[in-house]
Amino acid sequence: MTTMKRKLRSDRVFEIINFIFLFFILIIVLYPLVYVISASISDPVYVNQGTMWLYPRGITFEGYQRVFQNPEIWSGYRNTILYTVAGTAINLLFTVPGAYALSRKDLKGRGIMMGLIVFTMFFGGGLIPSFLLVSWLGMLNTVWALLIPNAVAVYNLIICRTFFQTNIPKELQESAEIDGCSNTVLFLKIVLPLSAPIIAVMALYYGVTHWNSYFSAIIYLKDRSLYPLQLILREILVQNQMNDTMLMTGDDMEAMAKQARIADIIKYAVMIVSSLPIIVIYPFMQRFFMKGVLIGSVKG
Repeated sequence: MTTMKRKLRSDRVFEIINFIFLFFILIIVLYPLVYVISASISDPVYVNQGTMWLYPRGITFEGYQRVFQNPEIWSGYRNTILYTVAGTAINLLFTVPGAYALSRKDLKGRGIMMGLIVFTMFFGGGLIPSFLLVSWLGMLNTVWALLIPNAVAVYNLIICRTFFQTNIPKELQESAEIDGCSNTVLFLKIVLPLSAPIIAVMALYYGVTHWNSYFSAIIYLKDRSLYPLQLILREILVQNQMNDTMLMTGDDMEAMAKQARIADIIKYAVMIVSSLPIIVIYPFMQRFFMKGVLIGSVKG
């Protein structure tokens, strides 16, 4: 009885320590998000002075008004949604069937193919060969330059393959073959319906990557009408830094100060506008992580 009481006491102490630790982690993760939300509706003067550190002060929605009045923001939004939807569809089209094929032990040369694929994860061609390849394929300054070169991520392919290896039993495949089921029908009508968790996780991984991507657009795109939202956001942030530098030279101080104030408002508002769709979608996808990511990474 005494031993049981000691165990219960130690469990309670562990739970309290665990709760305190998780509470601090929550604050560390949550504070930047709350700060950006408050800064996006606060007077930039209070933000720059450091007097606004949690709750909004001098509430104004001028930033959001200017963001939604900017035509490039809307075109960037439209392009980002297009790249995210089309890119994720292409990623799933190549990753899921490829991972299932590599999970089948009766696939000849499976080890060699997997070795070559993993090799590309550690040794890439580099930026210049990639640019020349995209240019020679005629995809420069087109939508395809952002979609085709990143059609498969090796890390996601390995997670997906491991999911198939651990969750699709060989006996299921054998019984389907006995019933006269072809590999295509087996994959489409049996394997895919059983793989909803890993497909949802892959969709979220690829979708978030496409949504936040801007480097490929810098390299491959020249037409501003094709720019994604993140690249428009980057230009706003860079423009803000340039304005700050010009402020130090003393040229037209009042006009520059006003422009910097507007840039600060827009900067925080665009952060919220660009992140809001992912923040809204994530809670609905979170429950799939327990079945998808954890099961898929048990036997890497």
